[in-house]
Amino acid sequence: MKGSSRYSWILFACFLLHQQAWGQAEFRKYSNNFLSIGVGGRAHGMGGAVGATESDIFSSQWNPAGLARTNAPMQVSAMHAEWFAGVVNYDFIGVAKRFNEEKRAYGGLSVVRMGIDNIPNTINLFDPDGSINYDNISSFSAADYGFFLSYGRMLGNSNWDVGGSVKIIHRRVGPFATAWGFGLDIGVQYHKDKWHFGVMGRDITTTFNAWSFSFTEDEKRILQETGNLVPKSSTELTSPTLITAMGYQATTGANSYLLLAADLHFTFDGKRNTLISSDLTSVDPRIGAEYSFNERLFVRAGLGNIQQVQDDLNPDKENTIVQPHFGIGLGFVRLRIDYALTNVGDTEGTSFSHIFSLLLNFHKKEELGPSNF
Repeated sequence: MKGSSRYSWILFACFLLHQQAWGQAEFRKYSNNFLSIGVGGRAHGMGGAVGATESDIFSSQWNPAGLARTNAPMQVSAMHAEWFAGVVNYDFIGVAKRFNEEKRAYGGLSVVRMGIDNIPNTINLFDPDGSINYDNISSFSAADYGFFLSYGRMLGNSNWDVGGSVKIIHRRVGPFATAWGFGLDIGVQYHKDKWHFGVMGRDITTTFNAWSFSFTEDEKRILQETGNLVPKSSTELTSPTLITAMGYQATTGANSYLLLAADLHFTFDGKRNTLISSDLTSVDPRIGAEYSFNERLFVRAGLGNIQQVQDDLNPDKENTIVQPHFGIGLGFVRLRIDYALTNVGDTEGTSFSHIFSLLLNFHKKEELGPSNF
C-alpha cells in the first residue's frame, strides 16, 4: 500500500473518531452537537438567549412552545451559514402552518443539515501495477441531518403555551458509515405583560444514534495496517438538557422597544468547561438584547459560551473568554431578513461566521399588522 493512500485512510479514521462512532453504547457529552448550535439570524444575534421569546418556525429548536405565537396562517423560513472558508455548511429550512386559530395551534416541519462535501477518497488512487490513476479518485460527503416535526398551542389560559418536537436524526459519512436516531424535546412559555418566561427539556427521553458501518475486507485490512481500529456497529446516547429562559420587553417610544433576555442551559453529564460547573450539573448562561424600531429595524447583541482556558504563555494561569454576537434585522410586511455576525465555534480564536436567515409570512390581507414581539 502506497504512503499517500495510507495517509488518506489515517485522516479518514480520525474523522470517524471525531464523529463519535466508536465503542459501545454510552453517553456522549457532545453527541449530536450540531443540533445545539441553533438556527435563525435573530437568535444568533442575541447569543441564543431566545428560549422565552422566539415566536416563529425557528422556535422548533429553541423552544417549540413558541410556535403558538406565530403571527401568520403559514410561515416559511430558511438559514445558511458557512465556516472555515466554506468547508462546513450549515443550513435550515422550515415551514409552519396554523391548525386552529382559536387555540393558536400550529404545526411545523423543519430540516437542519450540517455537512462537509467533496471529501477526496484516494483508496483506489493506485492501480494494481502501482501506477497512479487520478480517475480512480472519488468524493464523498460527511453530513448530519435533523428532521423536526413540531407542534405548539395555547393552553386554556392564554398566557401559557406548550409545544414539543419529535426529531429524527440521520448521520452519514459517505458510503462507509450511517446512523439513525430519535429524540424528543418539550417546552413551555409563559407571557405576562412585559415579562416572558420559558422552560425547555431537550432530549428528555435521551436521544440515541445507532451506527452501522460498511467496510469491505480490503478497507478493513488497510485500517488495521495503518494502526487504526475497525469500527463496529454501536449506539451513542445524548443525555437530557434543561433550558430555562426569561425576557423583559420595555417600551422605549411610540414605535420601539428594548428586549432583554437570558437563558441558562443545564447539562447533567459531568463537568463541562462552563461558567458554573459541578459533578451534578454544568450551567451555560447566555444573555442577549434586541432593539426594535417600528417592527422594521432590529439591532441585536449577545454573549455566550463563557469558558476558562489556559493562558498561552503561562499554563498555570487561566483566562475567561466570552463569545460575542451581533446582528441586525429588517422587517417588511411579509418578509423578515436577519443577519448575525458570530463565531459559533467552541474554541478560542475561531474566526467569525456570517449567518443569514429569511422568514416569510403568508398573511391574509385582514391579518396584516405588527408581530407579537
